[in-house]
Amino acid sequence: PAGPAMGSLGRCLARSLLRGQPGPTCYPLPRCYGSALPELQEKTLVLVKPDAVQRRLVGNVIQRFERRGFKLVAMKLLQADQGLLDKHYQQLRQKPFYPALLAYMTSGPVVAMVWEGYNVVKSTRAMVGDTNSATAAAGTIRGDFSMHVSRNVVHASDSVETAQREIGFWFQQNELVAWESGDQDYTYGP
Repeated sequence: PAGPAMGSLGRCLARSLLRGQPGPTCYPLPRCYGSALPELQEKTLVLVKPDAVQRRLVGNVIQRFERRGFKLVAMKLLQADQGLLDKHYQQLRQKPFYPALLAYMTSGPVVAMVWEGYNVVKSTRAMVGDTNSATAAAGTIRGDFSMHVSRNVVHASDSVETAQREIGFWFQQNELVAWESGDQDYTYGP
């Protein structure tokens, strides 16, 4: 039935479109209100690295994610220690450049953030750009702000599975804030 019990028509339509259905079909499926759709709850980790913090680019990075329509669910400024970085960069620990990476990542504070939204991992990778700033496209975070591959401004998870693992390194579960975004209908609606 239509009315307040149905919840947001926009969310119903968004769910219908994501499931490949032509229009709203809120019943007998679960109600459309109360929590975001699983497709809209994908999360990714973004780290603003020490070079970007020192250059006061944190606000620029946040602004790009907000303008894209993603929802910030966790954020903190911290000084990363070797133990945390060893876990985070486990696959790079045997690389010859790892000591320099470790020195760089412990040279100053980082801002760790968790962003949530539809296809957020893949979209974030596109927004961040190539690791090498010389080949990062203009308009990407690295293309606009990075000067050298060794100072590439941000880290972004490369897959949903990696994001889940990395978020667990940087945040406790109770640090992730579940909240309803007032602009969800405008971002994901028809």
